[in-house]
Amino acid sequence: MKGLYALAAISLAISLLAAFGLIIVHYRLMTLDSRLSAISSEISKLEGRMIKLGESLSELTSNKSQQVIVVEENITAPERVYELVKDSVVMIKAITVVTTFFGKSYRPVEGSGFVYDKEGHIVTNYHVVEGAVRIEVYFPDKSMYEAKLVGADSYLDIAVLKIDARDRVLKPLTLGNSSKLKVGQPIIAVGNPFGFRGTLTTGVISQLGRLLETGSSKRPIPDLIQIDAAINPGNSGGPLLDYSGRVVGITNAIWSRTGEFAGIGFAIPSNIVSRVVNSIITTGKYEHPWIGISGIDVNPEIADLINLSKPAGFLVIYVSPGSPADKAGIRGGTKTVKLSNGLEIKIGGDVIIGIDGVKVLGLGDILAYLEEKLRPGDKTTLTIIRDGKEMKVEITVGKLPA
Repeated sequence: MKGLYALAAISLAISLLAAFGLIIVHYRLMTLDSRLSAISSEISKLEGRMIKLGESLSELTSNKSQQVIVVEENITAPERVYELVKDSVVMIKAITVVTTFFGKSYRPVEGSGFVYDKEGHIVTNYHVVEGAVRIEVYFPDKSMYEAKLVGADSYLDIAVLKIDARDRVLKPLTLGNSSKLKVGQPIIAVGNPFGFRGTLTTGVISQLGRLLETGSSKRPIPDLIQIDAAINPGNSGGPLLDYSGRVVGITNAIWSRTGEFAGIGFAIPSNIVSRVVNSIITTGKYEHPWIGISGIDVNPEIADLINLSKPAGFLVIYVSPGSPADKAGIRGGTKTVKLSNGLEIKIGGDVIIGIDGVKVLGLGDILAYLEEKLRPGDKTTLTIIRDGKEMKVEITVGKLPA
């Protein structure tokens, strides 16, 4: 009997355990189902968010496309600049006197210029109006004004004219800071090449600080801007502009073997233009700073001859008697040597390697610093190499003799 009770108890215990196990399994299944439902709900929410995100991205892409279309419909920088400056760029016609073996003859010359101020001052190149007996200024609307020459600087090829234009509203152009220019920067030239009024060309700044020899000047023009924008006869005196419409230079020359544009043009930087023009308007002239030296840029051959460690600087060959350099004790060359190209020079003079802390690689750096930073009467400090030793010499800047 006891065995039967024990067997029944065991059977009951097994049944209870089985029932309890079923309850636990059922509970876990319910919990799992609840979690699966929650996960399914989260997935649905995420799908909804992804759909909304897709719609937002679609809208953003659509707006972006519309913005691109709007930009394409806007005027470009050259167009905008032209609209800003077109009424301020003028054509200049001059009648010049040419003396030949057969006597005097009259020759017409055409160039460009721009309105400098509301008083009627027009800026152009000196070579456009040199020797002129009559000067006429034409605006884009073909109105003409006779101009008088206020003053000019033949060395830097800058002239200032004056017109009486009380019957019209003059729109002066704004001058920019040419010291901020960079190689590769886009530029715009506006002028009248071959008489074609208001011609715009574009390009980039190819190089800065060029030194250019010209037939009509006493010495090279320093610190010129080299450009690849097309300029031709008739462009001379026209403005070189940045993409904000500011004048950063005056176009004045091209380099060419044929007389036609070959991809190399030059412009006088606006910082020099501003100094010269303001002085001419105020006094009728411009006095150039001068120290009274001549010489040659140091190249590798010269560096070897004078025992310099690197080919840089300006070798002083001649010092003008009584000049600022002479008074400061700058030394010229003493020994004549012949270079491999056949040129004879005198070595033994000072080598200028700096001016007021600015590095000097050659004559161009000296002239550019003098023209842009100094005036007659100012003091400047040259860093020189003399007898292999570096030293500093202070000079009081003089005025370039006439």
